[in-house]
Amino acid sequence: MTRPPTAAQRRVIDAADPVTGRLKGTEAQLAALVKRGLAFRHPRPPHDHFLTPAGHRIREAPEPVVETHAPAEAGSGVFAARIGGEEGEAGPSRLREVHSAWQGLLELRRMTSRDGAIDRPCGWERAHLVQAAALALEAAGHRPAGADGGGYRVRATPQPEAVAVQEPDPEALRACAATLEKAGWQVGEHAEPRTGARYVLASPRRV
Repeated sequence: MTRPPTAAQRRVIDAADPVTGRLKGTEAQLAALVKRGLAFRHPRPPHDHFLTPAGHRIREAPEPVVETHAPAEAGSGVFAARIGGEEGEAGPSRLREVHSAWQGLLELRRMTSRDGAIDRPCGWERAHLVQAAALALEAAGHRPAGADGGGYRVRATPQPEAVAVQEPDPEALRACAATLEKAGWQVGEHAEPRTGARYVLASPRRV
């Protein structure tokens, strides 16, 4: 577990632009935030620094939290999108966390795409397929699988850049597919050869 940001770093984070997450600080402060995964340097001039989704969450947290390198990493001690099968209720606090993570991810898309588009997945999502797809689903209000067996499950597949989304309710499965398509994923419905169970195969759209 890594240390929370220093008081000086926290002040820089708290002073970030509330909409864009643009940061102001010394080069040393900004470089330290980048190193900790809480900020990134825009590749185009004037090379401003902006909060990552993890940085946005720290700014919104009432107490300092542990930083991470992305919107979500399971087991990181910070926010992790629910891929299905975890324990936990979707209370007001969880809804706020999901909303913040999704907005942060959209900002990351905007700041890392050449044309500023937010309608297609970014590099982080391609490197964290399961978490990215789960975040899109949870942010849209879909229910992750619980003890009752209902709800979605997102799983890795042997195929490159593809995840499988399982949902026992056919209508809910189609709704999950529509959400991922709207979020910039290519989707297709398939059936398990042995059981006939339907699932959605999704991969991030490039163009």
